[in-house]
Amino acid sequence: MLQPFQLAPVTIDRSRYLPAMLAPLVEAAERGQHLLPALTAIVHGFGFDTFMYAFSGHTPKPANDSRMYVFTTCDREWVVRYDQRAYVEYDPRVLCSFESCLPFIWDQESERGKDRRTDDFLDDAMAHGVASGVSFALHVVLPARTIFALNSSAPMIDAARRQEIARNLGDIVLFGQYFQELFVKAFLERGLAPPSQGAPLSPREIECLKLSSRGLTSPDIGVKLGISERTVNFHFGNILSKLDALNRNEAIAIAVRRGLIGTGT
Repeated sequence: MLQPFQLAPVTIDRSRYLPAMLAPLVEAAERGQHLLPALTAIVHGFGFDTFMYAFSGHTPKPANDSRMYVFTTCDREWVVRYDQRAYVEYDPRVLCSFESCLPFIWDQESERGKDRRTDDFLDDAMAHGVASGVSFALHVVLPARTIFALNSSAPMIDAARRQEIARNLGDIVLFGQYFQELFVKAFLERGLAPPSQGAPLSPREIECLKLSSRGLTSPDIGVKLGISERTVNFHFGNILSKLDALNRNEAIAIAVRRGLIGTGT
């Protein structure tokens, strides 16, 4: 399920290195065409089934906190389940991106047995076609955190497949960089709304808002909920995106007005 990603033509610097496999994506963007066919062909060409790109950071609007933008070709049911069950808190791909920008190749064998919540996530993800893959954080000029992931329904990555991924890794990373370039030009620079705007808050996001309304900071909330400060900030990026709020104070006011949290929470 890729949210509409068809805009007015976007200009890409063609003097930079562009692998032949990625040329159809850039050409579609330059012509203002829907990017889904080109994206799907590239993902399948690398031997994966779906992709995901997430950006959590500041937008050009003044006095704003971070917002969250997510684009994926995963099915809508999985996107909703991931959001509502707060899987960002124990998704190995996300947690690994907090620790390193280097590519992370994972499968069921490499990630199982660490703790119950991770295993529960892996079970649910595998049932929705996300059973293995490669992910990495992307460098961004803006103050932000990003993650790019290619997913496969295959539960195991054997030695031959791992070598194949390694051979393609340079082009895979460039795929992520080019998608990010399109995102920055097509969404951030044009001030377009995040795809999640208007979506319902998850129980965890409401919990974070309630704690924030009591004056707790991200580190405080992290300690209270047993999650990292970075994960708390991911939640607030989603909250602001969904509520179309510039900052936490405005998000709290909107949530109170809508009856999502009480004035005395």
